Amino acid sequence: MAKRIALVEDEKAISENYASSLRKQGYEVYIYDCKQDALNAFETRLPDLAILDVGLGDEPEGGFEICRFLRAKSSSLPIIFLTALDSELDTISGLRLGADDYLTKDISLTQILARIAALFRRINALEKGLQQEEAFVEVDALKLDLNRFTASWRNAPLDITLTEFWILNALAKNPGHVKTREQLMEAAKAVVDDSTVTSHIKRLRKKIIALEKDFEQIETVYGMGYRWKPRD
Repeated sequence: MAKRIALVEDEKAISENYASSLRKQGYEVYIYDCKQDALNAFETRLPDLAILDVGLGDEPEGGFEICRFLRAKSSSLPIIFLTALDSELDTISGLRLGADDYLTKDISLTQILARIAALFRRINALEKGLQQEEAFVEVDALKLDLNRFTASWRNAPLDITLTEFWILNALAKNPGHVKTREQLMEAAKAVVDDSTVTSHIKRLRKKIIALEKDFEQIETVYGMGYRWKPRD
């Protein structure tokens, strides 16, 4: 069955160009040119992946609002921002809202398609599941379920995205070992850049600190990367 992609973009020429390329890859594409039309559709059925512009018509942050809505509906739905806004603040804002990737419109269609394919590979891995003997990773108070792609801290659920899950898994399954940003990019199973990994690390820390204020197990090793620092 073809994957359903929702494309929320208010410039018709751009949306038709992207939609044409995506359909050639076998995807089922639905285009929405305003926030409300997209939200109405998502109330009925969620897509398999959402591509969002940030500014939509007279709503400069319409895409951010849609992202917030989608993430409240599903923690695992892949969300990509594809926008002309390229400031660090906009990127961080998008990632903080739970997006898996933040791309600017000067990126090539080939790269966009590669990132979409990478996100769907993760979904396929989730659906197939992993071998039972590898079902869980547990370290300190963290528990990762590799079949359901869920995480918990002291049995309290952690609301994390798929990208965050894979980064956390890479760190937690090898406590004390430094993972470079490049290794974490590979672990995320998506084409993300250095600054994106840093933003995901910050978000992971914040989410766990919300459950335990003295959390400091994700340690920055300056000039090298990050590691999970086991508790004494």
